[in-house]
Amino acid sequence: MASVITNQVTNTNSDRSKRKKKKKSMIKENQQSQNQNHARWKSESQQQIYSSKLLQALSQVSLNSPSPSAPRGGRAVREAADRALALAANGKTRWSRAILTSRIKLKFRKQKRQRGSAAAVASVTGSSRSKKPRFSVSKLKAKSLPAVQRKVKVLGRLVPGCRKQPLPVILEEATDYIAALEMQVRAMSALAELLSGSGASSSSSAPPPPTSQ
Repeated sequence: MASVITNQVTNTNSDRSKRKKKKKSMIKENQQSQNQNHARWKSESQQQIYSSKLLQALSQVSLNSPSPSAPRGGRAVREAADRALALAANGKTRWSRAILTSRIKLKFRKQKRQRGSAAAVASVTGSSRSKKPRFSVSKLKAKSLPAVQRKVKVLGRLVPGCRKQPLPVILEEATDYIAALEMQVRAMSALAELLSGSGASSSSSAPPPPTSQ
């Protein structure tokens, strides 16, 4: 009887040690993959890939005639830059997939709003009852949350696709997203310097205007 009990205890201990080893190995693999992803955004080759995708996206923005619903000006450039960044990430992260699918979701939302506004106009009656102000339950819950949870919620809103994700996922996606944004700033700064330099050289090589005698 005692040997059976000791065997059960040893089996449970061995199972626990196996689980701990498996958990440690999974954590190491995740850390290695995260470090590889972060180092990828710092490489020159990745910056060149993003720069080429950015030039393609910007050329499409300038060539296509914008429709009334399409974004214009600085917003169009920003969306093109973010979309090129998501394409450079190959959709492997949650934030890149959220950026790539955001335009499709916006189209569906606009169509839904138009239908809803038309239905609301049709259902309006001549009743002059005073409407009471509505209180949002979600806002009241957000005020009652602890400070750490509120900060995590704000961080989840800042990173695309992480609004309702747990803290480990938000932190992993945020670190990768920040590294990608830093690379985006470097690429766009280099592109702006290149364009300004070419513009200055072309203006200096132009012939001087004729002088009036």
